[in-house]
Amino acid sequence: MTDRKTVSAAGTAPLSRRTALKGMAAAGGLMAAPGFVRYAQAQSAAPIRIGFQCHRTGIGAAYGRWYERTTAAAVKLINEAGGINGRPVEIVIEDDGTDAGRGAEVVAKFANQHKTDIVYGTLFSHVVIGSAPAAGELKIPYYVVSEGYHVASGQLNRWCLQPGITDVRAQVTAMAPWIAANAGKKVTMIYPDYAFGYDHRDYLPPALEKAGAEVVAKIAIPPTESSFTKYFPQIPSSTDVLYHVMVGPAVLTFVKELGEFYGASGPKLFGFIDSLEAVDINSPGLEYLDGSHFWEGSPRYAQADDTDAMKAYRAAVGTDDNGASVNDPRDISTAGHMFGCWETLYVIKRAMEAAGYRGPEDRAKLVEATEAMSAFAEGPEHPQGDKVFDGKIHQVFGHQYISRLEGGRLNVVHKTAIEDSRYEPEADYTTQPF
Repeated sequence: MTDRKTVSAAGTAPLSRRTALKGMAAAGGLMAAPGFVRYAQAQSAAPIRIGFQCHRTGIGAAYGRWYERTTAAAVKLINEAGGINGRPVEIVIEDDGTDAGRGAEVVAKFANQHKTDIVYGTLFSHVVIGSAPAAGELKIPYYVVSEGYHVASGQLNRWCLQPGITDVRAQVTAMAPWIAANAGKKVTMIYPDYAFGYDHRDYLPPALEKAGAEVVAKIAIPPTESSFTKYFPQIPSSTDVLYHVMVGPAVLTFVKELGEFYGASGPKLFGFIDSLEAVDINSPGLEYLDGSHFWEGSPRYAQADDTDAMKAYRAAVGTDDNGASVNDPRDISTAGHMFGCWETLYVIKRAMEAAGYRGPEDRAKLVEATEAMSAFAEGPEHPQGDKVFDGKIHQVFGHQYISRLEGGRLNVVHKTAIEDSRYEPEADYTTQPF
């Protein structure tokens, strides 16, 4: 049985409305007075209902917790600014258990029982892939915050879009030259044995080869694995760089056992932040990670050059300068991913306004309005950075961050250009009928 909760403007941190609006205005004037629209001015005062497919339980629970907080914070500000088309936004939450079959059931429940306007928020790729056919059959827009290449590849359908977070193929394409130039030429990959991991497996090797490096081994590990030591002997002795990306509740065990296996004598490490999302990098047993590098979708730790928009975003979602909850320093955020919820919600707002969205009869117009977008400027709505959007493949492209772990924190040492991540599209959803 799924767990449902309705949220219209919930807060996540002790942040006054005056403080939030002041920060947003300083970052670019998003909340300036002319932008306010009273709900009474809209053709309908009925709320726009967004079905949030949330990983409250299962291996994605840590992400789900922070996706939910980020969503609540963004909706709070959107509603305080007059909502969408003068109507308040209401979030209806269903727990999909981070399970593909249950995900499809949740999409159907949103469409048939809750009568939501759209479905939003899904992260884990196997859940997206399992849920997408239901979205297509029910003709309900499905805005995912997932990273997987499954949207851009054309594997899904026209109702599925990923406009708020970059995909793995783009990420590894952008970072491979840095890895080859700064970490080493012979790379062993450790990745989760499901669709998200397969994107790394399939697209990192050719990108590395183009940069003059090679993958000498690929080790797939079930995402539900609880012990990892038995896999480490498979790592060839010729390995210069160990590229690791693990997910789920056992990630702390993974990085601790990796350190126990190698000590200080192992290959250089380049990890996706997934291996440390929601994990305190100062946990006992992780000292060996000092000096290693990580990819971050958005930096966990506050950086010296943070924009006003990023500072306001951090305050709104309730994270401190270390990327932990302002209410509990032990509650570490999933900063590398959760920004995608904030940015996707603002894309939805912009698309609904462009489409003159009134209700389910305008769902196709909403998809077309999203497809027509081409760029998002860095600012209050997009604090992670500026982006370009390819409407044909329903995928956004943006900057990637490579950080070095030193002195107990992650410091950004390289920011890729958007052009570094582009690849030749393999699909065109706009040719598909609704």
